[in-house]
Amino acid sequence: MKTKSIESRAQLHAALGDETRLAIAEELRFSDRSPTELAQRFSLKSNLLAHHLDVLEASSAIERVVSAGDARRRYVRLTSAAVELMGPPASLPHKEVLFLCTRNSARSQLASALWCTRSGRPARSAGTHPATAVHPGAIAAATRAGASLESAVPTAMGRIPGGVQVITVCDLVHEKLEPRDDWWHWSIPAPSASKKSTAFDAVVDELNERMTRIGVPLAGGQHGKAERR
Repeated sequence: MKTKSIESRAQLHAALGDETRLAIAEELRFSDRSPTELAQRFSLKSNLLAHHLDVLEASSAIERVVSAGDARRRYVRLTSAAVELMGPPASLPHKEVLFLCTRNSARSQLASALWCTRSGRPARSAGTHPATAVHPGAIAAATRAGASLESAVPTAMGRIPGGVQVITVCDLVHEKLEPRDDWWHWSIPAPSASKKSTAFDAVVDELNERMTRIGVPLAGGQHGKAERR
């Protein structure tokens, strides 16, 4: 007798067994994408893309989330179950990373601090409308995660140089900047807008999970999840 777990795993295997759907999943490993972006990237008509996304969603390979910038917009993101089945990525680009959000006071600051701590590779952050200071909640969450934002200062975006891997962590910024095809987007809600005391730690957890799925190593002193106190 088949268990529900076996049935769900078989469904996931079947969904990712299609070449187009596997290609979509590999794209989503690195970046959340809107259906429009996916249609353009894979030259798919809207009805065919909708079919593939429905199959992937039914097998719990993807989920669709509402944009925090434009509520009429949706983003497609890969689930941890799909990541586990797909295994590690072939390679991680060896580029300097630039994380962007609006105020550069929490999400992008946490992302750059975690990336540097985990990988030892360069990472910067900036905002389109920088705040006057990094949010205290972000500083505390970074400390609990084994990183540091004590000396961090919000920075204006300015001109983006070539050869940099840009990762937007704010839906509003992603939608306002008309990103290039090689930019990645991680749709992460602003922790400062949440009333939950764990909101900043939740951002750390999500950033760590996303970095793990694309192959950013976890350094010995880096915690997999923020240590709540």
